[in-house]
Amino acid sequence: MAKPKVAFYWCASCGGCEETVVDMAEDILGVVEKVDIVLWPVAMDFKYKDIRAMADQSITATLLNGAIRSTEQEEMARLLRRKSRFLIAYGSCAVSGGIPGLANQFALEQILQFNYEQAPTLVNESKTRPQLRFREDGREVTLPALHQVVRSLDQVVEVDYYVPGCPPTPKITKAALGALLEGKLPPKGSVLAPDVALCDECPRKQSRPADLSFSQFKRPHQLLADPELCFLAQGVVCMGPATRSGCGSQCAAGNMPCTGCFGPTSRVHDQGLKILSALCANIASREESEIDQVLEGIPDPVGTFHRYGLAKSLLRRRVDLPAPDGAKAGQG
Repeated sequence: MAKPKVAFYWCASCGGCEETVVDMAEDILGVVEKVDIVLWPVAMDFKYKDIRAMADQSITATLLNGAIRSTEQEEMARLLRRKSRFLIAYGSCAVSGGIPGLANQFALEQILQFNYEQAPTLVNESKTRPQLRFREDGREVTLPALHQVVRSLDQVVEVDYYVPGCPPTPKITKAALGALLEGKLPPKGSVLAPDVALCDECPRKQSRPADLSFSQFKRPHQLLADPELCFLAQGVVCMGPATRSGCGSQCAAGNMPCTGCFGPTSRVHDQGLKILSALCANIASREESEIDQVLEGIPDPVGTFHRYGLAKSLLRRRVDLPAPDGAKAGQG
């Protein structure tokens, strides 16, 4: 009997999701024995043409990590959707745009201008930028074009399942692959992680006060946090109440607050706005000037509350940015 075919692909992300597959250690050997890996560019030599030649839906499952920013990434997302029975958004960038999605605060031209012309560490007197096409001696080299905005995978193609995390833990990865191989999948569209808030598994949950009252917000580097006391009780912004569990509270164990990489539970529509409203509702003062002073302790609200999910939040992108390539204004 032929083994199930599995593919791994990497779009706009840092590579941490590829690392977590390797971090399964000896457990990955059991997976490799049971599947036929037909695409994993970061680890093995495969060609796009081989995937294009495969029959549609001949790949059992593709785990695609990374957001969609370039034309090549969109092309591969559509190709792998067509070739796969199950397409899994693997990791925060594929699930909700991730860190790359924060670029939606800026116009593409502004990003290119800074990176190739204005960055303080840059020497580029001619202001040269990468060209989409370059021809010399009869040879032509091409590069993918960048879309105007960063999108999550399901904003481009239909997604069957979601595995959250930046990156997903080896435990979550193993469980997802096991569910696929054993045919024990939940309903389509499910997030393959516990559907409860991170606070439920946090080792500090017993110290979380019933009534919060913030007179100041501190950033992690501004204090030596008590390793046993709830971060919110210490005035440190923690995304735990608005974030799905399943990570094993690894950040809290390292004395760092949750930054929200596992995304929201099914009961939360917008992760960033949920925690923002909760924090603002518990500011001690009711005087506008004092409230403003308290909020100065959160100098980057978008990067704090929508660090991994701006592309799918209610904010999504600045309203004065151009629409994505091929999309009508207001639909990006």
